[in-house]
Amino acid sequence: MVSNKLCFLVLAVATAAFLLNSAASARHAPPSTFGIDDSNITTTRNYTHVCDPQRFSDLGLDMDEFSFCDKSLSYEVRVKDLIDRMTLDEKAGQIGDTALGVPRIGLPKYEWWSEALHGVSDVGQAGNHVTHFDDVIPGATSFPTVILTSATFNQSLWKKIGQAVSTEARAMYNLGHAGLTFWSPNINVVRDPRWGRALETPGEDPFVAGRYAVNYVRGLQDVEGSTEDDEVADLDSRPLKVSACCKHYAAYDVDNWLGVDRYHFDAIVTEQDMMETFQRPFEMCVKEGDVSSVMCSYNKINGIPACADPRLLKDTIRGEWNLRGYIVSDCDSIDVMLDAQKWLNDEPVDAVAQTLKAGLDLDCGYYYPNYANTSVRMGKVKEAELDSALKNLYNVLMRLGFFDGSPKYEKLGKSDICSHENIELATEAARQGIVLLKNANQTLPLKSNKIKTIAVVGPHANATSAMIGNYAGVPCRFTSPIDGFSKYGKVKYETGCGEVFCKNESLIFPAVRAAKKADATVLVVGLDLTVEAESLDRTDLLLPGYQQQLIQQVSSQSKGPVILVIMSAGGVDISFAKDDPNIQSIIWAGYPGEEGGHAIADIVFGKANPGGRLPLTWFYTNYTDMLPLTSMRLRPIESLDYPGRTYKFYDGPTVYPFGFGLSYTNFTYKLVSSTKTVNVKLNKFQHCRDLNYTEGSYKPPCPAILIEDLKSSCGDYKVKLEIEVKNVGERDGSDVVMVYWSPPQGIAEAPIVDLVGFERVFVGGGGGSVKVGFELDVCKSLGLVDFRGYRLLPSGGGKFVIGDGVLSLPLQINFRR
Repeated sequence: MVSNKLCFLVLAVATAAFLLNSAASARHAPPSTFGIDDSNITTTRNYTHVCDPQRFSDLGLDMDEFSFCDKSLSYEVRVKDLIDRMTLDEKAGQIGDTALGVPRIGLPKYEWWSEALHGVSDVGQAGNHVTHFDDVIPGATSFPTVILTSATFNQSLWKKIGQAVSTEARAMYNLGHAGLTFWSPNINVVRDPRWGRALETPGEDPFVAGRYAVNYVRGLQDVEGSTEDDEVADLDSRPLKVSACCKHYAAYDVDNWLGVDRYHFDAIVTEQDMMETFQRPFEMCVKEGDVSSVMCSYNKINGIPACADPRLLKDTIRGEWNLRGYIVSDCDSIDVMLDAQKWLNDEPVDAVAQTLKAGLDLDCGYYYPNYANTSVRMGKVKEAELDSALKNLYNVLMRLGFFDGSPKYEKLGKSDICSHENIELATEAARQGIVLLKNANQTLPLKSNKIKTIAVVGPHANATSAMIGNYAGVPCRFTSPIDGFSKYGKVKYETGCGEVFCKNESLIFPAVRAAKKADATVLVVGLDLTVEAESLDRTDLLLPGYQQQLIQQVSSQSKGPVILVIMSAGGVDISFAKDDPNIQSIIWAGYPGEEGGHAIADIVFGKANPGGRLPLTWFYTNYTDMLPLTSMRLRPIESLDYPGRTYKFYDGPTVYPFGFGLSYTNFTYKLVSSTKTVNVKLNKFQHCRDLNYTEGSYKPPCPAILIEDLKSSCGDYKVKLEIEVKNVGERDGSDVVMVYWSPPQGIAEAPIVDLVGFERVFVGGGGGSVKVGFELDVCKSLGLVDFRGYRLLPSGGGKFVIGDGVLSLPLQINFRR
């Protein structure tokens, strides 16, 4: 009897020969102005899409013979025709991030991997970057990193940035410099302040992360006139401007901490935390954003690799949430399963079979192309699983116009990239996101008629690449802090530190000397990708090296006011500066993008009024001594003396709380109207559910109802709030109205508060006012997840808390039969 391993070897050799031949053909393809990458065409003619009759003629084919090019047929029928024409080996060649194409049927190669986290990026497969910059396209607009953009709490801005990025992406595609499928945004929740990838995310709140995802994805994907709101008949055929991808699913927020890395980490997660925190942004992204792709993560979750868990992928993303698109692995995840995690001691054919059956459509890597056909031939997986994956993939390409073209976007070109409008949008996003943390004696804004000389010192005083973070590509240009402040006065620049790590104090004295002579001093300090990044978590929350000493010495000797600017993603324990009377003002600028210096200077000199709010809690550094990064529980663990995580479950002291942010003006809130009571009518099939209550707390006779049981009537129960925001200062400004829900008292392990709504509003100075209304779905906004994993609506008296507690609005939820 021939062993399985020998069979595997023979089949693998045959597969390799096929793939090498296909890859060789692809490498000899002529350069193309457009995104179509053909293998057998020798003409230099440019093609905008696959199903061009002349293109098929140049291939020696008759397009009329291929039903997948018949526009009168549905995408479903066309995609089936395309798949049915492929051999098993050819099918396997299309389900890696480099889809090899099938020249004999006119199907070109396609590169799936492009990135657009905060602008079009050239990050991609080594040596095979479909998105690239050169003399034709030297750069693209680099917006602030996501953590600062999320600090704007401006949902329309998030969508507008997505629209600008997708316009530049389409223009680059037209010029042969980008793909159409972008693996962005990153919407993982920042559970722990040490996580290195906080800069890529919308912060610690799952609702904010979800709303960011919905708006940015809509900005990237939506074609005007074809959104769900426009009542498109067949949503599986809804056109896409570009394709977005929400990542990394799920419970991924450990990269590399004290020897524990993302490739080996097993996230032990309760069902409660999974549903309430880790899955919620992804559920919103799929259900409300209609995203066309989801990426699964490297880590294991409760012992199973995320990309091999059918419950997470096939059952939840595609089944329960109804994803209209494809599921892709984080790059080389199957290799990680085999080599790092030793998952079930699998051979490659076994791992490929398991991930295909789990619902993974696309392998960012080489395992699917190399082993999927062998896995089928060995009887480990049905060929129908490959067909299903290809259906999900090519339906997205149909919707993108890859086959039929997108006339609406074919005129986009170089002038649409790095346009004046987009650069100004990047600047405005940074202005709106910057958070004013301290402003003693109304030191800011500085008056340009009084401040003639400015000492701009610190390791980020001349920052350029540090401002754009990672997944950044090549920006249109840079405006550093010293460039920005040069527009307002004469700048004296000193580094104060050789680099962010600030390993010695030799450069501090020149910075002190500059501060002694200047009318004002701006200290620009913080972190960068050498401290917090992908594959690099922090071990403390302090400024590196001698930065604190630099700040204290300069501020103690400065002739004029001192403004401290922090560039970072995660929070930093700057309590020493918060309490220092020599430091009049503190600003958090995140990583503010290519125009960061412009935006910072505009805030300091009052051209713009700060209105950003912290999307993360800023903890004291001793918080990290209380619990390991690897403990996934959000709620406190009393037996281990671990505190809770995020504002929802941590009630201890902070340097600055989630949602904190000052302004150059003052706002007051006044209640206009609010719902006081919700009476939920129950039928005989809707039964009361128990909840755990703390000792001595009142327990209502019917503590809760399963939200699933209320599904048909949930839309009948709305809560309405209207708040008047008044600007009682002289300056125009923007305020973020934040609505928190505090559940009925006594429910064990309920969140302290939970953000359920927010709106950024502009209010004119000198008494201007704006009314802000919220309509909340009781089931979506006021429910909770219990320890059993049930979504429940509790009864009893809770309250809405507006902002930091300026208004408290009671709400009674009653169940009636």
